[in-house]
Amino acid sequence: MPIPLPKSLTEANTNGQNGNAANGGNVDERVFGGQQAEKVLPAAKEASNDFIKGETNAFIQSIKEAQQLGERKQDTMVDAAVLAKLEEGYAKLAASDSKSLLKKYLTKEVFDNLKNKVTPTFKSTLLDVIQSGLENHDSGVGIYAPDAEAYTVFADLFDPIIEDYHGGFKKTDKHPASTFGDVSTFGNVDPTNEYVISTRVRCGRSMQGYPFNPCLTEAQYKEMEGKVSSTLSGLEGELKGKFYPLTGMEKAVQQQLIDDHFLFKEGDRFLQAANACRFWPSGRGIYHNDAKTFLVWCNEEDHLRIISMQQGGDLGQIYKRLVTAVNEIEKRVPFSHDDRLGFLTFCPTNLGTTIRASVHIKVPKLASNKAKLEEVAAKYNLQVRGTRGEHTEAEGGVYDISNKRRMGLTEFEAVKEMYDGITELIKLEKSL
Repeated sequence: MPIPLPKSLTEANTNGQNGNAANGGNVDERVFGGQQAEKVLPAAKEASNDFIKGETNAFIQSIKEAQQLGERKQDTMVDAAVLAKLEEGYAKLAASDSKSLLKKYLTKEVFDNLKNKVTPTFKSTLLDVIQSGLENHDSGVGIYAPDAEAYTVFADLFDPIIEDYHGGFKKTDKHPASTFGDVSTFGNVDPTNEYVISTRVRCGRSMQGYPFNPCLTEAQYKEMEGKVSSTLSGLEGELKGKFYPLTGMEKAVQQQLIDDHFLFKEGDRFLQAANACRFWPSGRGIYHNDAKTFLVWCNEEDHLRIISMQQGGDLGQIYKRLVTAVNEIEKRVPFSHDDRLGFLTFCPTNLGTTIRASVHIKVPKLASNKAKLEEVAAKYNLQVRGTRGEHTEAEGGVYDISNKRRMGLTEFEAVKEMYDGITELIKLEKSL
């Protein structure tokens, strides 16, 4: 199809032709005449040609830009069915008595501003972000990041939730650079083995170049599992061990991993609703060292969960093992990191350091004085819960106590809060 000339050019061309015909001569000669025309005419013609060429090029460029804009709009349009599901889900959430951070911060204004947005690379929508919270009104938080870009595209929702959960980490704040500090600083918090049953330090990592669970294809899951398996097989010393894919796992191996409390299960209803369990168990696997004090989960909730643990309270030894492992893995597998938010994870509650340092500790006297226990926990930013996980009660005076803060401080500072807090709790338990 020929490209029509701009109206101004068409008129100019027509007027010129009509003028020459009507006056029976060359317009250039009439205006300039003789030798002057010979001097001026070439320059005038060149200027006229340049003008026509410039106008035509500009017109063609405007057509190209319009086509590109149309393609971009088509590429970033949210499907009508997705919009309908969003509207329905939002109406139900707004009418509910949910106490989730999603309901608290997803105002009508924010909802309307975000519902038509998609992430540039993986085309994730607001529904991908909030679907778990829409389906589970008893969620504590209610949102997940389907890919790294979601934290930017849907920042109007993520930022206030991050600030609320992470103790005032504002959208203008910047997470400090990763610093594990001097690993020899920490010792054994319970050298007599009277109180601490076991100690664990874990962190989450996402592999650079891959989206998070909802956007991963089965081929990507398998590709990631292959990379993780080959990376971990290169570990030496006390980290040396074996990788066990969940797909095709033998019954005897499965039972042993269950007995060791290593085997993770398919996600709960919150993760299921967030589409975090697709293609299960493809691409999932577990690695542990020979001593069973170092563990890696592949593609459970995050791409990687790196865990160091053992019986007793030797936090120093456990922390040192974790730091060594993280540094060794990062040499081979680049991690997804953001200058403002720190290490990126599927759930915004794990952002920043992603560190959770915890103990199972038996404090029967403090168990009967919950107010005092909570007072110390608040002082050192500790989270207190039952040993069976969040929202569970302590059994026999045994608690799972961990650092609560993960953003706005270094890895070393996060672990030190737990170390100082547990030291204080043991001292207090002894005094009662």
